[in-house]
Amino acid sequence: MNPDKVKAVILCGGEGTRLRPLTYYFQKTMIPVGRWEKPLLEYIVRLLAYHGLRRIVMLVGYKARQIMNYFDDGSRFNVEVAYVEDRGDRMGNGWALLNAYERGAISQDELLLVYYGDILSNLNLTGMLEEHARAGADATLALASGYQAPVGIAEVEGGVVKGLTEKPMIPAYVTIGVASIEGHLLEEFKSLGKSRNRLDIMGDFIPHLIHEGRRVHAYIHSGFWYDLASLERYEKLSHEAVEKYLGRILDAAHK
Repeated sequence: MNPDKVKAVILCGGEGTRLRPLTYYFQKTMIPVGRWEKPLLEYIVRLLAYHGLRRIVMLVGYKARQIMNYFDDGSRFNVEVAYVEDRGDRMGNGWALLNAYERGAISQDELLLVYYGDILSNLNLTGMLEEHARAGADATLALASGYQAPVGIAEVEGGVVKGLTEKPMIPAYVTIGVASIEGHLLEEFKSLGKSRNRLDIMGDFIPHLIHEGRRVHAYIHSGFWYDLASLERYEKLSHEAVEKYLGRILDAAHK
């Protein structure tokens, strides 16, 4: 897969209500992470650049100027960054993606790598895109095997609790907020949105593709990923984990 034919699209326009009060002052993707206190979004940009993905579109909205002032045209990070601001009249990240399409920031001729802006990972993007090409996929979902439940799980028989496991690892494939989507599907996505006020990429578009028999490939990620969607999750992210799993990506950026 030629990375020059891929355009990365980062969803970074949400208000981050579950991260309040921090997000009263910060755009959620600009909250400082790790001992280096770099913005969450910088780790994503560095990961993209590490895998040779240098054409980036940021879908911005709430507190957009924080992002735009920090990343500017992207040259400081050895990437090219364009911005598309949310129009604010339609709900859901699907409309943000279609807004970018309508404004010409993304096209049907490109392979889109969609990355949710509140996810930290060391995902092998090169491997994912290569699998997408080999599979002849219309879309590829990055999935992690296993998910730790945030609560205890009880085993119940006849109204009696027979066992209790505190925050067990659930054996299921879970989405981690990254997908590659062929650009030629954008018109189909646009048609899907005509009957919806709210439009979501993972919640509406991917299920639609599956229902229509499109080839949706699974790329299983066994490495690090972390969802920073809530204040509790943010507080539990250790500096050690950031350095262990993402230090190499930052080190490469400074060589």
